[in-house]
Amino acid sequence: MHTVCSDGRLHPEAVMEQAVTIGLKGLAITDHHSADGYHRAQDWLDKWRQSVPDAHAPHLWTGVEINADLLGAEVHILGYGYDPAREEIRPYLQGKKVSGKAFKADRVINSIHAAGGLAVLAHPARYRRSASKLIPAAAKLGIDGTEAYYAYNNPNPWRPSSDTTAQVKKLNAKQGLFDTCGTDSHGLSLLRRM
Repeated sequence: MHTVCSDGRLHPEAVMEQAVTIGLKGLAITDHHSADGYHRAQDWLDKWRQSVPDAHAPHLWTGVEINADLLGAEVHILGYGYDPAREEIRPYLQGKKVSGKAFKADRVINSIHAAGGLAVLAHPARYRRSASKLIPAAAKLGIDGTEAYYAYNNPNPWRPSSDTTAQVKKLNAKQGLFDTCGTDSHGLSLLRRM
């Protein structure tokens, strides 16, 4: 999910309000090259827990979406559950793409891992190179999973694209990778991509 801290339309606090309202058990704000939305959302969540101590609170993981080069194509790599204070991840949390060696997918994956997180190839069927090429290449670099459940045609309400999901899940299974799900929300509703 994206917030105004990158290219989304919702403030992090509004993301959390919706997450609570729709009953999400967990979520990650994956703003591009920034953890600012996560920090603001965590502050909101901490205050909400104090004001409603008996209510079920969703788990908020750290998240980020990082641009990287993989097989000559620019891809997005998601980082989940990392420590944003770790030095290894900090170059990727400055609000803009990096360049040079830091832009290489292996460096991004290694930095996420060094910060204690999991690395996931976002929406693997949206790039100039096919998922059948990108997923094995990312697996060789140590990626943990790919975003298998994704709404490529932006339906309302959100639902994963069934044929593409099946293809990506098969590729993931062959490589021993996790399947993840992302709404990739950029708009005013968490239940839709745009």
